[in-house]
Amino acid sequence: MSVEYLVIAGGGAGGGDTGGGGGAGGYKNSYSSESSGANSSSLDALTISPATSYNVVVGAGGSGGSGTNGTSGNNSSFSTVESTGGGGGGGIGTDTASARNGANGGSGGGAGGRGNDSAAPASGGTGTPLQGLAGGTSGSSPASCIRTGGGGGGQGAAGTNASGQTAGVGGNGLASSITGSSVTRAGGGGGGNTRYSIYGCGADQPGGAGGSGGGGAGSNSGTGTAGTQYTGSGGGGGQYNVGTGGNGGKGVVILRYPDSYSITLSGGAASTSGEQTDGSTGYKYIQIESTGTVSFS
Repeated sequence: MSVEYLVIAGGGAGGGDTGGGGGAGGYKNSYSSESSGANSSSLDALTISPATSYNVVVGAGGSGGSGTNGTSGNNSSFSTVESTGGGGGGGIGTDTASARNGANGGSGGGAGGRGNDSAAPASGGTGTPLQGLAGGTSGSSPASCIRTGGGGGGQGAAGTNASGQTAGVGGNGLASSITGSSVTRAGGGGGGNTRYSIYGCGADQPGGAGGSGGGGAGSNSGTGTAGTQYTGSGGGGGQYNVGTGGNGGKGVVILRYPDSYSITLSGGAASTSGEQTDGSTGYKYIQIESTGTVSFS
């Protein structure tokens, strides 16, 4: 039997203290002619043997940094298909730009900002080929002010670079109709910012918006917003000096198969909504939200 899949890894977390946004988890899609990760071509469906057990891994999102980089998300997989966790956003760092770079991942994390000194902007992390896009660089405002965080990479667009006192925006996710209706997932997290009025640097500016599909927004007054669960989206960067980055969203594995078969979940695999029939199309689908094994009969 042929099984179509959407396998999304856990999203990267945002960095702390004007941190960069977390990158979205790697995205592999075989449904119809839809895009796979980084706007690449749809992949081939898998040929599955009924009554054989197959491993499913649903990757957790990363944990938000507090004065440090956010951690990267964890990989997700189904059978032989594996997606790479999203890169964590850079933290504020204490010395060179390299300490604030976003991590590489499925999609790259955005770069972390910097305190009021002359350090150069940091770089966003790179995405994994055919799985995701890059994060944005940090801002380069005057040395007397605070640099801002770059946006985390999404699946449909790269994270934007921070510019001056404007934080980077998370890259948009990708839409899929594997469940019968279009849902966008795997957006990047927005970069963190600060309340400039406190530091005599002008008017307060907001954190960067999260990318479509569940990316968390960056903050200018505390903790970044977490990426949405079961979308593999990145978390937003935290505010300067006191803000923690938002956690990355947990990934997901969605399977679609002929309705003449039924699926059995075991070994910890679970689905909130269970097996669903997609109208009169002749197919079923299931959204799997935790790690375990599956078989068909």
